Amino acid sequence: MTDKFESGQVLEGKVTGLQPYGAFVALDNDTQGLVHISEVTHGYVKDINEYLSIGDTVKVKILTIDGEKNKMSLSIRATEEAPANNNAKSASKSKPTQQKTESTGFNTLKGKLEEWIEQSKERENTFKN
Repeated sequence: MTDKFESGQVLEGKVTGLQPYGAFVALDNDTQGLVHISEVTHGYVKDINEYLSIGDTVKVKILTIDGEKNKMSLSIRATEEAPANNNAKSASKSKPTQQKTESTGFNTLKGKLEEWIEQSKERENTFKN
C-alpha cells in the first residue's frame, strides 16, 4: 500500500460504500480508504447520503496511511477551496474569540441574575403583605 501511495497525494477514486460515519473510496482495484464524514465537505454534514452516492467519482487527498493496519485516511474537502463565509466562521471559532463570546454570555446572565433577584424580592414582599 505504501509503495503506490503517499500522504498528501491527490487522486481520483470511486465511492464503494457509505456508512453514517463516512464513505469508502477505492483508489484502485486493491486499495481503498475512508473519507470520514467530517472530511466530506467544508461545514457540517448531518447525512452523508446528501453529498455522496455509491459509484460517484471523487477527488481525494490522502491524509494518513497506516501500513500495519492496512488503512488509509482520505479527505474530499482538502481538495476544495474553503468558501469565504466559512473562513469567517473559522476565524470566529479561534480561542480568543471563543473566550470573548463565553465571557459576553456570562456577563449577560450576570445582569439577568440581578434582575431575577429583584423580581423574586418583589414577589416575596407581595406574599408577605
